[in-house]
Amino acid sequence: MSRRSSTGSERSGEPGGRVLHFDAFSGIAGNMVLGALLDLGLPRRALEADLRGLGVPFRLRVGRVRRGPLDACHVAVAVPGRARPRRAAGGGDRGAARRAHHHAHDDAHEHAHPHGARRDAASPHAGRSWKEIRRVLGAAALAAPVRERALAIFESLAAAEAHVHGVPIDRVHFHEVGAVDALVDITGAVIGLGRLGIGRVTCSPLPLGHGAIETAHGTLPLPAPATLELLRGAPVVPAGLAWETVTPTGAAIVRGVVDAFSELPPMCVESIGHGAGDDRAEGLPNVLRAVLGRCDGFGADRVAVLETHVDDLNPEHFEYLMERLFEAGALDVGLMHLQMKKNRPGFAIRVVARPSERSTLAAVLFAESSTLGVRVAEMDRVVLARETITVRTEFGPIRVKLARGADGRVVPSAEYDDCKRAARRAGVPLRDVARAAEQAASIASASPSRPPSVNSRSR
Repeated sequence: MSRRSSTGSERSGEPGGRVLHFDAFSGIAGNMVLGALLDLGLPRRALEADLRGLGVPFRLRVGRVRRGPLDACHVAVAVPGRARPRRAAGGGDRGAARRAHHHAHDDAHEHAHPHGARRDAASPHAGRSWKEIRRVLGAAALAAPVRERALAIFESLAAAEAHVHGVPIDRVHFHEVGAVDALVDITGAVIGLGRLGIGRVTCSPLPLGHGAIETAHGTLPLPAPATLELLRGAPVVPAGLAWETVTPTGAAIVRGVVDAFSELPPMCVESIGHGAGDDRAEGLPNVLRAVLGRCDGFGADRVAVLETHVDDLNPEHFEYLMERLFEAGALDVGLMHLQMKKNRPGFAIRVVARPSERSTLAAVLFAESSTLGVRVAEMDRVVLARETITVRTEFGPIRVKLARGADGRVVPSAEYDDCKRAARRAGVPLRDVARAAEQAASIASASPSRPPSVNSRSR
């Protein structure tokens, strides 16, 4: 799964910034996310006031429930004047009844399902099209960042439904209750992240249930097709339960806000929230656990390290190999001399990359080196927050990387390639260009508001 982040592309949180980790040991659904955020300290009145900007009728039912031995916050979305459709269990078959009972996290929570064609408004299946939902969000009285992210998340949900049902996205319809539920869940999740000051979101691998669910459109396998489509590229594990552990709305929220999938990242824990789904007799308590903390001066992410040893590659080809690896997405490439078997001199090639790029980079190593095998290990990485800015100097625009230490001190480092080009163009020593760029970057980073000549780009 490529980055669909709340803050940036697979990057670490800022020093002292807030980190939220979803421990989805029982799965995730939209109402479970809202319950966990409220339990973490999101003010209910503020959330409801912001959600009224959607301009759709709803009411939040919030209460404390027990799920196994755990106390948790349960959220349900009530839509005035609408009765929640009941799903048939399928005759008298006990297995079908059990599957139907286990289809959802919230017995008052109808998740979105698409229609392949428009329905008459009087039909019990009448609902809202993606085009209408897009209009509602576009006209909502929401902060611009909230509106844009909610639109992006809902669009991913609609696109997944369109793909699995083989219809154009504009023909996707959501049941009226399901549409309002999803609007509130998705928009509420984005509002909550902003109000809690979350700078980075991580999530554990998601457990997927098995079996089937009965819907208004027939029997569907678990995980639901749209859920699986939304989780392309995300790490998943079998839940061992005949239950819809991850709903399409939950998967869409994960796709839209999670920066990285990992176990609990390094942080100083501030608070813990529990969001409840339906009660169930088997498995772990049906709860989403959210852990909120701070990065005390450091950020964290997860990387894949690819390594191989070669003793018969022409050293003249190393430069080209490194270029290809960086072009394919490597974060860093290292070459180390070593003595191999039979006392032959050789090289160790080590590549650091995002886990999603491991296969692509392994293919480059096979194509451009003489290796017959590549070892891969995933590791947690502790990093300083950094960004790249462009400053204007007498030698032209130069990019400078700014690294911020745990003590808040900013260390600038001018981009070598930019300095080299500028030095040749101006006929001056390389060190003079680098010094001028780093001095300009130091001044810019210390300024409360950067001048228009400085373009900031987070990494």
